[in-house]
Amino acid sequence: MSVTETTQGASITLTDAAAAKVAELLKQEGDDRLALRVAVRPGGCSGFSYEMFFDTETDDQDKLTEFGDVKVVVDTTSAQLLVGATLDYKDGLQGAGFSINNPNATKTCGCGSSFS
Repeated sequence: MSVTETTQGASITLTDAAAAKVAELLKQEGDDRLALRVAVRPGGCSGFSYEMFFDTETDDQDKLTEFGDVKVVVDTTSAQLLVGATLDYKDGLQGAGFSINNPNATKTCGCGSSFS
């Protein structure tokens, strides 16, 4: 998939598998205005947790990156914690789901959904 950065520097990238799954989910939603919002919020057992949801609202300060037909939006605070991170999607015998590989995370919890 080609990547188009519409703001200065992508804070998170999507693997081809993740971009394809997000595109499939967006198509099911049926709203061309939707973008995948990826955020980092305080909380979780290690200090921060990831949040992902479809959003139609953006702020002028948001970082917007396009992966094919998929728009990914990240707020400026989260973008600092996601620089170099990759969103992946796996579908296998162990189950299916999204995961974030974040080089900025110095410690993760056992459940894999929070970091510090």
